[in-house]
Amino acid sequence: MRIGCGARVWGFSVLLRGLGRVGWCELLSRCLLYFQILSSHGSLLLLESNYVVSLEQHRIKMADPEAGTAPEEDMTEEEMEEGDEEAAERGELVDKIMKDPQVLAALQTKLRRFLGTPSGYITSLPKVVKRRIKALKKVQLEYTDLEAQFYREVHALELKYDAMHQKLYEKRRQVVNSEYEPTDAECDYPSDSEEEEDKELSKDMEEKAKLEDGTEQKPHEFDENTKGIPEFWLTIFKNVDLLAEMVQDYDEPILKHLQDIRIKFHEEPMGFTIEFVFSENDFFTNKVLTKHYEMKCAPDKEDPFSFEGPEIYKCKGCTIDWKKGKNVTVKTIKKKQKHKSRGAVRTITKTVQNDSFFNFFNPPPVPDDPNEEMDEDTQALLTADFEIGHYIRERIVPRAVLFYTGEALEDEDYEEEGEEGEEGEEDDEEDDPDFDPTKVKGAKGMSPVGLQV
Repeated sequence: MRIGCGARVWGFSVLLRGLGRVGWCELLSRCLLYFQILSSHGSLLLLESNYVVSLEQHRIKMADPEAGTAPEEDMTEEEMEEGDEEAAERGELVDKIMKDPQVLAALQTKLRRFLGTPSGYITSLPKVVKRRIKALKKVQLEYTDLEAQFYREVHALELKYDAMHQKLYEKRRQVVNSEYEPTDAECDYPSDSEEEEDKELSKDMEEKAKLEDGTEQKPHEFDENTKGIPEFWLTIFKNVDLLAEMVQDYDEPILKHLQDIRIKFHEEPMGFTIEFVFSENDFFTNKVLTKHYEMKCAPDKEDPFSFEGPEIYKCKGCTIDWKKGKNVTVKTIKKKQKHKSRGAVRTITKTVQNDSFFNFFNPPPVPDDPNEEMDEDTQALLTADFEIGHYIRERIVPRAVLFYTGEALEDEDYEEEGEEGEEGEEDDEEDDPDFDPTKVKGAKGMSPVGLQV
């Protein structure tokens, strides 16, 4: 599933996709030229112009080696040292610029107009060849329509199995909230090294619980009389980095009341709703907080070949009915103002937004017009929001107990390491001059089997 927000979030991987049509030198020249738009510093403009000149000389040299050769001039040691210092300063400046997210975002926005620009090869082809290319594009369009139909049927299958999953989710909810005590037979789950794991875990917990003064602090206050699984969902939130970054200290007492997270799928329009079920608490009166996500599963009429599957493009939160003085999403600050002419000072009170997990239920609105431009901050917020909603739906709710124990996190770490290792092996093979891909086991007739969901 591709996660978007009406407009794509561009990374440098996008630049690489354009290289086959534009070329390294040309694309880099365009990159550097657009630094003029991103900064008003004279040194930056000088740096940009010098790089473009160098690239232009490189092009001339590639076309005509003799024409691109400039007469050499003798340089003193002082001039050479000055040149090295200038080059070092330029390198540091470029490095600093390329690490600035605002500069990168603005640059990427400007580069969009160049991506996909033909290099001239296709336009130079004979009319009969262009005619056949159009026929192939019509075939490709038919394939895209079938792909959209496939994803719609997958969603229908998801709805079918979700009805079966609900029984299991309900049983989990009952156990977590001490509404049902599992039998001995239901608790008979095999574990090869359960005793060793328990010993190691207890040692780790003891070490972590030791304070600087040598006293020990218990990691929890649970005992054999504890009912259910306390703080089940809060523990999951704290285990998952994506959610832990959102949760503040003052959110935790509220999230201790979180009893269940449910997913409801919708057929038309395609989408899903995440329901957060809370017990009675001192913070708000809502029993359930909801977050609705709407998806589209149809190729764009203006750009049908960009279709890669269902895409989240809109979300809607809910109103939280906070009890008086308990709203953790806002804070009150005091500011002093000085009168310009009289010099009198007054203190004003202002309410501003406060960092909190519960801002998740108040996302920025998505424009109804898909062609309407969004500012970069809104686009970044929505993209992050869509990723979180998708992750809760696809990973956390179906595998909640494994995120509670941390096993799901270990699996994800191993998956990432495996991918990096495979990539490194491929690089080594490509660098080997004697490498023959046809001799690799399974290379013959090999095809990608991954499905982007």
